Amino acid sequence: MKLLVLGCKTLREGVLVSAIFFVGGLLLTLAAQHVVPDMLHMNHAVLLLGFVLLLLSPIVLISTFLLSILPGVDEDDQCEH
Repeated sequence: MKLLVLGCKTLREGVLVSAIFFVGGLLLTLAAQHVVPDMLHMNHAVLLLGFVLLLLSPIVLISTFLLSILPGVDEDDQCEH
């Protein structure tokens, strides 16, 4: 199954996406509390989006880790450490 083939590049991308989701979630949460106006409950929508991103960041990180330790993953990938 080619979908689950993970290499060094894919692992780095998973960590990068997780970090971007976390920082984006923090920024959206802070923006909803301090910047976005209360008009039409826009602050609640932005706050919800921020919380969703904060919840997705560890899910992406954990799923990338779990996919990397599956028994079917090839160990032929020569990673630079």
